[in-house]
This record gives sequence, C-alpha cells and structure tokens, in this order.
Amino acid sequence: MGNRPLPSAFNKRQDQIVELARSEGYVEIDDLAATLDVTPQTIRRDINALCDLGILRRYHGGASLITNSRNQEYSSRRELMRAEKVMIGRTVAAHIPDGASLFLNIGTTTEAVAEALLDHKALRVVTNNINVATLLSQREDFDVSIAGGTVRPHDLAVVGEATIDFINQFKVDFGVIGISGIDEDGTLLDFDYREIQIARAIVANSRTVFLATDHTKFGRRAMVRLGHLSDLDALFIDALPPPPFDALLADSAISVHVALKAEKT
Repeated sequence: MGNRPLPSAFNKRQDQIVELARSEGYVEIDDLAATLDVTPQTIRRDINALCDLGILRRYHGGASLITNSRNQEYSSRRELMRAEKVMIGRTVAAHIPDGASLFLNIGTTTEAVAEALLDHKALRVVTNNINVATLLSQREDFDVSIAGGTVRPHDLAVVGEATIDFINQFKVDFGVIGISGIDEDGTLLDFDYREIQIARAIVANSRTVFLATDHTKFGRRAMVRLGHLSDLDALFIDALPPPPFDALLADSAISVHVALKAEKT
C-alpha cells in the first residue's frame, strides 16, 4: 500500500466515484472530472486513495470496482469509513440495555459497537473476536466469554468448529453481526465460509439480531451466502443506500436505524 496515508472515511466525491463505478463498471478520469466538476488531478488522487483501500482497480485513464472473491486486508477495513462506524456503533449501543447478554462477532464495525458499549453496565458478552474481548474486559462488571478455536493473526478473529460449538451453548438477548456485502435481492454475503458458519450460529442463538454495516456494503459482491435481510430484526447503517436498495428496505419488515440522521423505524 506504499506510504500514502489511509483516509478515515470517504469524502462525498469519493463516495460518488464508487457509486458510479458500481453502476457503470468502469469510469474514466476525464468523464469523472467533468461530471463532478473538478480537475483530472483531483480525480486521480481520489482514485489512488480508493485503489489503496482495495475498492477500485486502476487502469490507464480510469478505474473499475473490484468485485473479486477476497476481502480487503484488515488494516484497510479498519480505516475505511471509520467515522461512520463510530456513529453506527453508538446507535447500536443505544439499543442495548444495561444487563443484557449479547454476541459480538468478527469485524471492524462490531469492534466499533464494542467501543460504544464501554459506558454500559453489567453486560454479558460472548465473542470470537479477541479485539472485542480485550476491549470489553476493561470493565470489571462485564462478563466476557471468548470462544475457542483457531486464531487468525491478521485480525485476531477466532474461527473453526470449536468456535461454533462454543457459541451453540448460549442463548442471548442480542446478536450483533457485520457483513461484507448485500445483494440486490437482500441476500447477505461474505467472503469466508468459516465466518459465515459462525454468524449463522449467532443468528440461530440470538433472540434479537442486529446487523451493523455501512452503506458501501450494499451491492458489494462476495461469494458465500449468510442469509437474507428478512432473517434480521434491525439494520444499523450510516446512510440509506441508493436504488434499488432503498426500495428493498422500504418493502421489508426490518427496522432501519440511520446513525447520522433521524432514525427510521
């Protein structure tokens, strides 16, 4: 990734570039400059930043959206949409009462939820995320249980059959999960089959299921199917997605909470 610093979040123009690349497949620098009323040099800088984050692939004169079968590196995902994830985390935390029991799974957005839960009292948390367990163990009145299994060194996630067996021993009030992509028909998608198996166990053993994700996951391609939006009780996002996903959410029974605006329920 070189020495170029990662932005803490998309600016509005970069968000527009990603949406245009998603809808058109390929975008040219000169066309983007004319459409967005900026110089080609500005567009090149935006494309370079988005390529460094693993979102676009650079070509001579333009770029395209990366839609392969592999996720971005954890370090990139942690920086991407950071401010939005903080707001999402706070909104999720506002819907979890003191004394509740909950699952928190793998992901940078669920880690933001964990951060926002530090001012709660007497939570009972089960997780397969060592980052989450370390963070929440600061609170002496929290009961934090971590699943056994294989530790992935790049993100400190715990995965494997032992992890699933551990999660299946519990029945909790809330399951908080993240996701890598949401298809146009509402299918929830991810890149790693092991992660999907764990997320399914969390959904099956939670009385209420929350999905915490930023709006860029709508339309993002991944290979492994977790389930459907209809399997969830609530969705927490930073902004409503563009068509056709706005209609999909409007037609669904899921409760939608937009972190940066007034909530829609």
